Amino acid sequence: MKKYAKRSAVLALCLLLLVSLFAACGNGDTTEPPADTPEPVDTPAPENGDDTPPNEEQVTITYAMWGDENELRALEDVIVPRFMEEFPWINVEIIQVDRGEYETWMNTMAAAGTLPDTGIKAEPMIIPWAERGMLLPVNLDAIIEAVGDTPLPHLNFTWEGQPVATSVCNNMVQLFYNVDRFETAGVDAPPKNWQEAWSWDEFVDVAKSLTLDSAGRDAHDPGFDRNNVVQYGVRMYNATWMLEAWALANNGAWFDGPNNVTIDSEASVEAFQMIADLHLVHGVMPQFGTNVGTIQTWLIEDTAMAINGGWSHGVWLGPAMWEEDDDGEVTGPSGFRYNTAPLPRMAGQATIATAGANVTFATTEHPEAAAIWLGWYAQPENSWHLVETGIWMPIFSEWYHDEALMRRWSDNDYPGRASQNFPPFEDYRVAVIEYALSPVVHGAAWYTVGNMDVFLDILGTVLAPVWDGSQTAAEAIAAGLDALVAANRGG
Repeated sequence: MKKYAKRSAVLALCLLLLVSLFAACGNGDTTEPPADTPEPVDTPAPENGDDTPPNEEQVTITYAMWGDENELRALEDVIVPRFMEEFPWINVEIIQVDRGEYETWMNTMAAAGTLPDTGIKAEPMIIPWAERGMLLPVNLDAIIEAVGDTPLPHLNFTWEGQPVATSVCNNMVQLFYNVDRFETAGVDAPPKNWQEAWSWDEFVDVAKSLTLDSAGRDAHDPGFDRNNVVQYGVRMYNATWMLEAWALANNGAWFDGPNNVTIDSEASVEAFQMIADLHLVHGVMPQFGTNVGTIQTWLIEDTAMAINGGWSHGVWLGPAMWEEDDDGEVTGPSGFRYNTAPLPRMAGQATIATAGANVTFATTEHPEAAAIWLGWYAQPENSWHLVETGIWMPIFSEWYHDEALMRRWSDNDYPGRASQNFPPFEDYRVAVIEYALSPVVHGAAWYTVGNMDVFLDILGTVLAPVWDGSQTAAEAIAAGLDALVAANRGG
């Protein structure tokens, strides 16, 4: 086993935050409220009142977060003091709450009318809170004042035409692959340019060429034994929410507006069936939902291609490229090489992006100061370890257009880097950075639709018989449609 485990463990704290941001979590009503409300951690205001801009009173705002002690120290000792150097009239106090208690605590504060000014929220929770009038719209002017740049538009959570939150990072669903498996099979690597992405038929054909049984036969061979596969062409992360990308790629959609469920459209149903048929018909993928392990294990041990979120660069795949000694020091390449590409096309082309968001609560008495704080805090420099290691992508437009910033973020050869987790820069630039700017990138459904946590739980149950072939996608969606509509409408 390659000794990338320790280096991955160094990223474990980041991964805990990541899981919280991307998980379709519930509202926490089953968790007992904490006995005492955490006291804000005070960061003293500057003593020099002369630094307060004219017509600006000194204000204090609160920020609620679920991070661990390391994140809290980073905020207290580094990030907030740097912010107050630039905006000395805004004092920021941090409130830390355990992740398991966070949503319950937040609901308790809402009921008592004592919400913080700002705080972090997981994706499925944002639109329901906006629907209840609990969030202020994003103040774009304040963000521009604080940062001098605008976030990518697909990262805005939107309710009734107004952006109410912006994701803390930009992470897209992507195709990853083991370079050596392609070279060994003599198969051309996936196109990096999104406009030249494989068609679905081309993707299936390549997956068949890269799926091998114990006798070395690929899935094109009439004698291929699908019951004794030693190498799969592709695996997919077991996340129901990621399946939305394929409906969009087939010119379908799960929703047409916040409360109009269209998951039973012909295009959406066909997309589910096409995913199921990778296992049922073509034999190039294990049954969806049965994958165990993580993406680097798949690509190292028995898989040629894998589909997962962009955080895979930093959490799993990048660290797997390097050997470490017993002290955790990198000693050289592990021999594993990976790269990335846009998703294949169906009838159309699409991928989805997502991440949790910081929000401003409607009860704040200082909306401008809160907006400036959140805009400034969203700068990549304030989460640089997550960006530089490939776990997060920046949200601001300039980082996708400025050559120097792109290289600073994702070029392994950039001077002074703490990690070399990325594929070759020119490949990453085309396959990820340019892809992120393309019109085929959509925010996931929870950017505009509420009750997605319940909806996704039900959808996972509805689709289970599709993956094992006991129902077609059309049969399963038809049988589950009423429950899905009710979940969307809060029933």
